[in-house]
Amino acid sequence: MLRLKNLSGHLFPPPDHRGALCRSDCGSGTGASCSKDPEDVVVVHGLRSAICRAKRGSFKDTTPDELLSAVMKAVLTDVGLSADQLGDICVGNVLQPGAGALMVRVAHFLSGFPETVPVYTVNRQCSSGLQALFNVAGAIRSGSIDLGLACGVESMSLRTMGNPGDLSSRLMDNNKARDCIMPMGLTSENVAERFGISREKQDAFALSSQQKAARAQDMNLFHHEIVPVPTRLLDDAGEERQVTVLKDDGIRPGTSLEGLSRLRPAFKPDGSTTAGNSSQMSDGAAAVLIGRRSAVEARGLPVLGVLRASAVVGVPPDVMGIGPAAAIPAALQQAGLTLDDIDVFEINEAFSSQAVYCVEKLGIPPEKVNPNGGAIALGHPLGCTGARQVVTLLNELRRRGKRAYGVVSMCIGTGMGAAAVFEYPGP
Repeated sequence: MLRLKNLSGHLFPPPDHRGALCRSDCGSGTGASCSKDPEDVVVVHGLRSAICRAKRGSFKDTTPDELLSAVMKAVLTDVGLSADQLGDICVGNVLQPGAGALMVRVAHFLSGFPETVPVYTVNRQCSSGLQALFNVAGAIRSGSIDLGLACGVESMSLRTMGNPGDLSSRLMDNNKARDCIMPMGLTSENVAERFGISREKQDAFALSSQQKAARAQDMNLFHHEIVPVPTRLLDDAGEERQVTVLKDDGIRPGTSLEGLSRLRPAFKPDGSTTAGNSSQMSDGAAAVLIGRRSAVEARGLPVLGVLRASAVVGVPPDVMGIGPAAAIPAALQQAGLTLDDIDVFEINEAFSSQAVYCVEKLGIPPEKVNPNGGAIALGHPLGCTGARQVVTLLNELRRRGKRAYGVVSMCIGTGMGAAAVFEYPGP
């Protein structure tokens, strides 16, 4: 944690400069601009694939390198940037085939990127896509690179989470270590029981997620963030057909409270966590182009957002879902902002229990949380989610048409939370 704190000190301005970020100094959401530090880490552009149901959805036969290649190419094509101008590429991936490096390097070459551009993977569980952005931002702040691509990808159709790997038998003698291998669903039950999150609240939150995502899809709000991905799909008879995947396929517009209430608990016979109020296992990819403001402006590239702060914190493994409740205040303190300054919170919905707890614990107005739905409706491709949330957040802020702030946050398996604060500078 000390290392992370020291790194954060390099990534973000010291306290005496943070006042420039506050609305009170820059106008209240009217598009007034703050001073533009040439060293700011800015988001140029971001795109994602559709998010599709694992094992049954449109990407069930699509390899992660193909998914990743589609979004990597599309981001650079959209802004007219050649890949040889990238200083580095970092890809969040949890279920890492080929130790991670092979898959991303193959995606790199499938994208037509030159061998001179380096690429690597990072795994911080559910925050891996966001951690990739933190890593690239750190390289920019340190002066190592000017531009980088932060990505996330996961195929939960082709890889499984069942094998924890080789672990010491001594973990059973250490309570915290033992809790690290606790099934995620049981951590959800622990949150619900320990903090009094009722089944009714969980189902109501899940219904809201489905309704918001269905409305966003009907209004075509995801159109500008989704890359069409040509791929192959095998039917039950093994027949192959070519398809182009354009839309998220996990959203259930017909969801009702009655239907959710009839679902059986998935992890404990007397529990409250069900398939309906948990995130979906999914396949997908996302890519975000970021750079130093001076380098971005010198190349005539747009600025979609500014990374203002980041935080990663530790929490007890057996209630890992509370991570955002600890990480969000830490990130806001770095940014010199308060909860009231934030217009949109993209909080990953690993489970309704933990999302409800975090929202209530922090006192966030529900209308500010996941306005276009979250992982319960859209799905949670582990390594992709953090990058996907950044893309969704900045597109939502841009749609609102005025200067605004947003937060991306998620809980992390084994007991952590991550959060980032972004500013949309206005049209």
